[in-house]
Amino acid sequence: MKKTFLSPILLLFFSTLAIGQHQKEFIDYVNPFIGTRNMGHTFPGAAAPFGMVQLSPETNQVPMFDEEGKYIKETYAYCAGYQYGDSSIFGFSHTHMSGTGHSDLGDFLIMPTTGELDLEPGTSDDQKGYHSSFRHETEKAKPGYYEVLLDNYNIKAQLTATERVGYHKYTFSEKEEAHIILDLMANIYNHKAKNVWSFVRVENDSTVVGYRQTNGWARTRYVYFAMQFSKPIKSYGHKKYNAPRYNGFYRKFDEAHNFPEMAGSEIRAYFNFDVEPGESVEIKFALSPVSTNGAMKNLTTEVPHCNFDEVVKSTQEKWNKELAKIDVKTPKEEQMETFYTAMYHTMLSPVIYEDVDGSYRGLDQNIYTSDGFTNYTLFSLWDTYRALHPLFNIIQPERNNDMIKSMLAHQSQSVHGMLPIWSHYANENWCMVGYHSVTVLADAVAKGTTDADLDEMIKASTTTANVSYFDGIGDYVKMGYVPEDKSGASVSKTLEYAYNDWCIAQLSKAKNDKKVEDEYTKRSSYYKNVFDKNSNYMRPKLSDGTWRENFDPLDTHGQGFIEGNAWNYGLYVPHEVDQMIEMMGGKDQFSNHLDKIFTTEIEDKYIEHHEDITKDGIIGNYVHGNEPGHHIPYLYNWTNHPWKTQEHVRMIMDTMYSNDIDGLCGNDDAGQMSAWYIFSSLGFYPVLPGSPNYAIGSPLVEEAKVQLGNGKTLHITVKNQSEKNVYVKKVVLNGKEITDFQLNHLDFVDGGELLFEMGRKAKK
Repeated sequence: MKKTFLSPILLLFFSTLAIGQHQKEFIDYVNPFIGTRNMGHTFPGAAAPFGMVQLSPETNQVPMFDEEGKYIKETYAYCAGYQYGDSSIFGFSHTHMSGTGHSDLGDFLIMPTTGELDLEPGTSDDQKGYHSSFRHETEKAKPGYYEVLLDNYNIKAQLTATERVGYHKYTFSEKEEAHIILDLMANIYNHKAKNVWSFVRVENDSTVVGYRQTNGWARTRYVYFAMQFSKPIKSYGHKKYNAPRYNGFYRKFDEAHNFPEMAGSEIRAYFNFDVEPGESVEIKFALSPVSTNGAMKNLTTEVPHCNFDEVVKSTQEKWNKELAKIDVKTPKEEQMETFYTAMYHTMLSPVIYEDVDGSYRGLDQNIYTSDGFTNYTLFSLWDTYRALHPLFNIIQPERNNDMIKSMLAHQSQSVHGMLPIWSHYANENWCMVGYHSVTVLADAVAKGTTDADLDEMIKASTTTANVSYFDGIGDYVKMGYVPEDKSGASVSKTLEYAYNDWCIAQLSKAKNDKKVEDEYTKRSSYYKNVFDKNSNYMRPKLSDGTWRENFDPLDTHGQGFIEGNAWNYGLYVPHEVDQMIEMMGGKDQFSNHLDKIFTTEIEDKYIEHHEDITKDGIIGNYVHGNEPGHHIPYLYNWTNHPWKTQEHVRMIMDTMYSNDIDGLCGNDDAGQMSAWYIFSSLGFYPVLPGSPNYAIGSPLVEEAKVQLGNGKTLHITVKNQSEKNVYVKKVVLNGKEITDFQLNHLDFVDGGELLFEMGRKAKK
């Protein structure tokens, strides 16, 4: 496990903008409330960069299913536990996902109360229960810090966090008995059977430890904790909401009151304190994937004698250091806030998933010690391979290298022998399509940012790509496509697999393994097998070789695509864009099709079955609020109209992002949506991860200094930048003009000067 220590002088250097324009700290441009209304699914709470603990309020407790077992659609709004439109807080949980379209976690909810003890949370529709109303005017959020007044109790709640420890501070206004409720039944995406077991021990008058096991999106998930109060507990107890089938001779005890063991599948605990007016009760709450001893070691290591304000300061210094890796100047103040909040969101996942001694829980539920890397989890790879991991290869190469080694460890522990598909907390949840870990591996090799063993990467990738029982791979290998009558979303799978196979070919090429390279290069052309030249669309094909009838290229439901349609998802051949364009009628016809995507309004009936696709993130038929089309604006670069990339990219940045609370047009998807904005603001985008090339767009910044992770800096200067000057007249890297709209990573990896010259008229 690696640790980096910075001197106070260096931390001060990193904490303020170097380019000028403003003498603010970088964190002052971050608004954690951006994306908390509607579809963004972000949370405003406290976290350290890539921290395991993400301590944030829960503003509703909508279960996944009703009494009849039907899915409750409102659940979707609470993937991150928080919606800005709410006025109730049910407590503060220690684990969250940022920006996802499905969810889990919400572990160990803490709620401070006063008055008569009430262990029922109640609902937001009534005044009963332990939840409290709140007002946004009493809310504050910055990186590493959250504050709110709980109006029902007049309690000031303040939160901060290190990587593994959540730190609570609750200040009471009256002389009274205070209660700290630990709700072990609360979850995000909760259901009746989600809590498998919880166990709590009161070790002494101020220390409590325990764990819980849940069965949710991660079906076998263990989380351990150690909780330390700032003052002795006066009394405590718990209530069981499950009827134990067998309780043995524990019936000898009054377990509900002041008994130092608590166990059950559904329990809520409470801890009572006498407080004076203005007195604060502080709680240090550490997590571990391994054990309560591990949680305690995390607590004593990360916050040994620190007070609350010291932890806030330390965590915010870490954020300033991370945000300083791209130092920008933009034409407008609000663009600074949008940019740095996007950067902030890219550093909330993946998360560190190991104790301070390197111990972590593996996919096989055994305990391992990381050797030569820091273990990470929460890999939303169908989303993040596109831009988030390529961004890490520029500004977080060391972390991305650790993430690759975490993926390889996952594969070695997998009974299927597979790299992660969509994994979190020592579980594979199998969400979405493709095997995009291979893309992350190939991109790092292409850009020279990993020292992972190449043979191991190739073996892990080829093994993953040949698990015949996974999502149609057997038929794909045998028939050259995934047949729709055997596996749904067959076109999406075929397109993604073909691209993944191209990435494996690149890994093999780097090893000079011609046999494997040729095999996967051949497989990478299988996208051609789902192209119907009569309709000019990618189209679902059946196992008998015929096209599926009743095909509607505009419909996003049941047409062979997942969260997309043939108009947009059908353009996903990033590794052979020229061949795809030729196949679809040539450059001009393809450019016209792109025009129609942006100008033809999609009817509601075509998207009504998808909660991940809403009008908020749509321009015509172009869906920026979801990932499959993020490369589409850049495809004009391969036609005779590259200037249209420039105007469309700038238009998307201006209309789909803002510094408001609804400033994300769709799920941030673990940072992918934000990574798109960061790349595009700088003037280029990775259409083809797995290669060193980026497509040129239209930069939003006036100037940027990008720290490349190797001690070098790329300095970006944009001449004649303005709201109307969206067209690129000239691009020069280190004195050499770029004329093919492609920027090569290897040409700036040692730093240098990238110059954009902008104009109001397109260079046609």
